[in-house]
Amino acid sequence: MADDPTLEPRDVLVMCPDVEEFAPLVNAVFSADGDRAEEGVPDIRVRLADRSLRQTNPVLGVVAGLLELPGSRVTASQVLDLAARTPVARRFHMDDDDLEHVDAWVREAGIRWGLDAAGREPFGLGTLDANTWRFGLDRILTGVAVADDGALVSGVLPLDDVGAQGIDLAGRLAEFADRLGRCVDALTGPQRLGEWCAALGRAADLLTDVPPSQAWQRRELDALLDELAGQVPDGRGPALERAELVSLMADRLRGRPTRASFRTGGLTVCTLVPMRSVPHRVVVVMGLDDGAFPRRGHVDGDDILARDPRVGDQDVRGEDRQLLLDALMAAGDHLVIVYTGSDARTNAALPPAVPVLELCDAVDAAVATPDGGRASGAITVRHPLQPFDARNFMDGGLGVPGPWGFDPVCLAGAQALQAGAVSVPPFLDGPLEPEPAEVIELDALVSFLGAPMRAFLARRLGVYAEWSAQGPGDALPMQLNALEKWTVRDRMLSARLGGSSAEDAELAERRRGFLPPGDLADGVMGDVRGDVEAILGACGTVRDVPPRTVEVDVTLPDGRRVVGAVGGVRGDVLLDASASSVKPKRRLAAWARLAALTAHDPSHPWQALIVGKGSRAALAPLDPADGDRRRAATEALGTLVDLYDRGMREPLPMAERTSEALARGKNDEARGAWEGDRFAGENAEPEATTVFGGLAGLDELLDPGPAASESGPGWDAAAGSRAERLAHRLWDPLLAHEAGGDA
Repeated sequence: MADDPTLEPRDVLVMCPDVEEFAPLVNAVFSADGDRAEEGVPDIRVRLADRSLRQTNPVLGVVAGLLELPGSRVTASQVLDLAARTPVARRFHMDDDDLEHVDAWVREAGIRWGLDAAGREPFGLGTLDANTWRFGLDRILTGVAVADDGALVSGVLPLDDVGAQGIDLAGRLAEFADRLGRCVDALTGPQRLGEWCAALGRAADLLTDVPPSQAWQRRELDALLDELAGQVPDGRGPALERAELVSLMADRLRGRPTRASFRTGGLTVCTLVPMRSVPHRVVVVMGLDDGAFPRRGHVDGDDILARDPRVGDQDVRGEDRQLLLDALMAAGDHLVIVYTGSDARTNAALPPAVPVLELCDAVDAAVATPDGGRASGAITVRHPLQPFDARNFMDGGLGVPGPWGFDPVCLAGAQALQAGAVSVPPFLDGPLEPEPAEVIELDALVSFLGAPMRAFLARRLGVYAEWSAQGPGDALPMQLNALEKWTVRDRMLSARLGGSSAEDAELAERRRGFLPPGDLADGVMGDVRGDVEAILGACGTVRDVPPRTVEVDVTLPDGRRVVGAVGGVRGDVLLDASASSVKPKRRLAAWARLAALTAHDPSHPWQALIVGKGSRAALAPLDPADGDRRRAATEALGTLVDLYDRGMREPLPMAERTSEALARGKNDEARGAWEGDRFAGENAEPEATTVFGGLAGLDELLDPGPAASESGPGWDAAAGSRAERLAHRLWDPLLAHEAGGDA
């Protein structure tokens, strides 16, 4: 087909058992108006025929989605999906930014499923209100007026950071949830058909709105409801369950063969139904997987004829076989049959549908290849899974003249695979120009020290090596993983350090919505309570001193300033207590803040105490022999700023645990930290793989020698590699002031 210049899109008919199933695929490949969305591909007009009313009419889509809520758990994702539909978003004036805020609130408020506790009664959880929409909305609305300081307001823990700008959005969200609850209640329980139709009309009034130019959407819903209610003219009739109404609506909302969007001059995608096999030069039939085709007929419990089948009754499987034959006869030049040939999880070979196997048997019985082989094997093409497979770009590699693929990036990947191992070019040709910053934020400096490569990618290049969006969960938290336990432990520790009692901190955590429900949380809270008390004990009497925040402003010898706020200052001690272990990045952060604090106000013998789960570290005051604390602290801070300047010009070969081990001369520990042993090493971090082009070993990290500018006072001349010299430059001042752990 590829070498036929006379073949046009209008000569191709694509058929599939369910257009709705393949519509997302077509929409992903082609733009909304039918043009190919990717560059370098010929302009192709595509039309989807036989689409269901719920796809073409957004208001009907809302009503159909609303009918699925009564009797269901009403999960967070279901409600958010409904709120994001165009008619609903228009009714409550929610744009994309508003929906993102709502999504974040739902996650932070712990909303999982159920409108309220009463809505959980059918599931045996009528006494549990945690993680319901009412529970979460109470937190959001209370957070409008009160900040989250760990105290309950009438039994509700406010959601923090709702903000004044979120007041209007919180009100619209509450209005949406209230109307949705009324609609769900109105669509629950048996009703007469006319009552069901009236309830659906009221629900559409409450939840949807369309502009005047699209008023046809609402008129189409009204016409459908009038036609449905007209089935019982006198308004009587039996009461119907919701499932029966859903069946009646589904029959009217499903896609039906029509003349719309068919034979419109472009490539047509239509349903595999009778009278659709119009002759085309090319007919493509998709989705003929084993088990999916022929379709299995569903016998309705009310179908009396199905209880005693007779010859001549409707046979869905037989009709599907006839449809395949009709499609074959409609193909003028080519018939293309597509099915899933490999398991998506195991890559095991999968057979096609039985009618396709029978077609192959008929082909083999009629013709044979020149060498006497099976003709069906010669016409079967197994497409590669990856777009960069070399067969996509070989002449005749997939059974057609010329190459199959068209993506130049994938072509380069295929060529690289065939060429074998290649040398990875350096990440940068050379350092960037210095960053002109007269004022350096202390928080930016601290963030850089914890992850220099990540800070460079984000601040100088605007590249974020890893980003993930997590949607709201729909299940109640029955058990917590290690990260979730750490989050609970850290919040309770912060509350206790802020002055809350153990009972108040625990009660607030239970009302936050992230613990298992009821008594299931007791085991988690027992473990967390013991860890928190152990960390508080390791803080000693320092934790009894009220905390304060000190604003620092330090002028360096070159005239630049380091400004910021140092929190957690208790007396003369900078306390950093966290549920995390005392990792190198926490020690570096404390060292930078201690240097800034001392340089700003050298009249105090400032020191730092870092406490974590099962570990602690302390930094002694910067007390030089000459007694000039300001000079010593300014020099220490200047060293960190110098590394920051270098790290903002190019990615430095520095990683948290690896550089600390190198500075202590523990190369075996450095290798384990960088390459990993039981767990992934720091060379597997996204920023490291981005900079080094793969999982670099420690020898590769230590291969480059130091730069010409990395020598002189403050640099360890004995360090032979750049990574070691930078590690000593960063860690030696800190290690010299690290005490034994007593503040």
